[in-house]
Amino acid sequence: MPEQTCWESIKSESGAVLERLKRLVREGNVRSIRVRQGDRVVAVFPLTAGVVGIVVAPVLAAVATLLALLGDCTIDVERVERPDTAAEGERRAG
Repeated sequence: MPEQTCWESIKSESGAVLERLKRLVREGNVRSIRVRQGDRVVAVFPLTAGVVGIVVAPVLAAVATLLALLGDCTIDVERVERPDTAAEGERRAG
C-alpha cells in the first residue's frame, strides 16, 4: 500500500507551537513545514526523511523567527502516513 500524505495546521497563537513541531519532527514522518500568514505562504521548509537533531535546529529557529516577526501565522505540517504506522497506532488505541 502506498504512502499517503496529510496536512496538519497549527495556529501560532499557542505558546507551545515550537514544542509541538519538535515532537512531530522527532516522530520522523514530517515531510515539510510551511508558514502561512492568512492565505499567503511565507516560507516552506522541506525536510528529508529521518532528519533529526542538529539538522532540524536551523529550521525550527527560522520558524520561530518568522512567528516573532509576522505575528498571527499558521504552521502547516505535511506528514507521511505509512500503512504500517497507521496499523500500529490503531493497535495501541484498541
